This record gives sequence, C-alpha cells and structure tokens, in this order.
Amino acid sequence: MYRWLDITAAMPEEAKISILGIPFDGGQSQELGAAKGPAKIREFAEEFMPASTDDWHLLEFQPLVYDFGDVDMRGTWGESFERVEEEALRIMGYNNFNLFLGGDHSVTIPLQRAFGRANFGKKVGIIHFDAHFELCDCYDGKIWSHANTAKRALDDVIQPEDLLFLGIRAAEAEELELIRRNRDITVISATDMFHAGFAECAKIIYDKFKDYDSLYFTLDIGVLDPAFAPAVGTPVSGGLTSRELIEFVRYIVKKLPVTSMDIVEMAPPLDVNDATCWAALRIIEEVLSIIDQKVPDKDPIDFEFDL
Repeated sequence: MYRWLDITAAMPEEAKISILGIPFDGGQSQELGAAKGPAKIREFAEEFMPASTDDWHLLEFQPLVYDFGDVDMRGTWGESFERVEEEALRIMGYNNFNLFLGGDHSVTIPLQRAFGRANFGKKVGIIHFDAHFELCDCYDGKIWSHANTAKRALDDVIQPEDLLFLGIRAAEAEELELIRRNRDITVISATDMFHAGFAECAKIIYDKFKDYDSLYFTLDIGVLDPAFAPAVGTPVSGGLTSRELIEFVRYIVKKLPVTSMDIVEMAPPLDVNDATCWAALRIIEEVLSIIDQKVPDKDPIDFEFDL
C-alpha cells in the first residue's frame, strides 16, 4: 500500500478519497512518458506540504486517503482498458471521492465509462480542462487514443449538453464541425478565459452544472501554459497560469458535485526541474484539503476576502 504522509487510511472504508494510478501512454500520439506519471506523483507526495492555500487547513494524522496502487496495464489495449474500467467501477463503490492519476488522456475513456455505470440513472456531466478538444472519432487509425477521449464520452456516457471544455486553444477540422453541430456543448477557450476572466468563467461553469447529481472532472495538465507545465506530450502555448488553474479547481470541487477526477498527461521524462510534477501535486494538495473539509455547498460564487 502506498503512503501519503500521515493521511493514509488502513482500509478504503475509513478514507474520504480513493486513489488509483493508470500508468499508460500507449494512446499518446507524440512524446511518450506519461506512463511514469503516477509513480512520480507518489514519490513527490512524500515531500509535499499537506495544506490548502485557501484557509491553511492542515491535513495531519487522519485517515483521509486510500491508494489502491496501479492498474495492471499488461496485455492488449482492449484488455488493459477493460481492467481499468472494472477496477475504477469497483473503487467507485466505496462512495469516496475518486482521484485517478494518469497516464495519457486516453486512460480517461475507461474511467468515464466506469463513472457512467456507477451513476446510472443520475444526471451526470463532464468538465474537461485541456488545450485540445479530443473529439476526433478516429486519430492515427485509433479510436482509443488521447485524441478520442471526449468523443468516446459523448458516444458512451453523456449527451452534448452535459459537456464543458475550458482552456482549448487547438483543434482539428472534424472537431470544429462536431462543435458546430452540437451547440449545447459549452466551450470556454483559452482566449475566452483571458478576456472574460475567472469570475465570469466560474459563473458559466456553476450555472451549467449546479443542478447535476454527479460530475467527472478530467484535468489534462497541458491546460497550463508550457511555461508552467512543460512536460506534456503535446504542449500548446497560450494556456492557463498555475494560479488560474488552482482557483478553478478549488471552485469546481468546492461548489459542484464532483465525485471523480483525474489528472493526466504529466510526463516526467520530459520535465524541466520537475515543474510539471510540482504543478500537478499542488492541485492534488488543494483537492485533498477541500474534500477533507467539504460540506454540501451550492452557494453562488463569493469573492469576499478573509484577511
């Protein structure tokens, strides 16, 4: 069993957060390395400061996290993804907050299928932070690559009105055509975010999903500008800053019914001074702290400062 400082539960029933790693980058179309992401995050988790910058809430000496380790990704692509889906579905049965560590973004395909099965009959949605839409039906002859993630979700899990993108700044022609045909998909591009600002974009996200039962939040660390996250397989300039991403994650996890989340596409072999790993770990720290404190909260956005 992996240990996360002094916040590791002895059994999953004692935890609030379940963690599962998916060390796979076979769906990456450019630079490899994301398969090493889960191991690097766990290595750095031994040194992280377990506190939220929101209210300096400390995570100490309490059974908060249970880490189920990594899914066995040996065998064919289909066999591996079937194991991911079944293991994720089993873990979701504990009714903890689920945090999945990738892996390239293709691993989100079986994770979101498990999410749909676990929440059958409920009103579910997906929040997708990324530089790319990942709406290709087939890419480089593959239907399960990191370029197909959102398209497979539309095929298997949700309807167009249940999907929101943020941070997009690159697109394929077929993706733009799909967006034009499905106006209920909400798109907040990186340019939109820059001009509208955090408050307006947060309100759009809240208003879209405030009445949903359960949300899946998939976070491609490449939504950050490469200045903040250089170690991704397909970097695109013009992305979010670390501070902007932290604020969005805190707001979404606090205010909306997110029950499952992944962080994907961090490729340690491509990193510079481990900057991308530290960025991902900062997000994880915030999520752990929020879930530790979380109570039902659907108030509108509040920008009062406690100084």
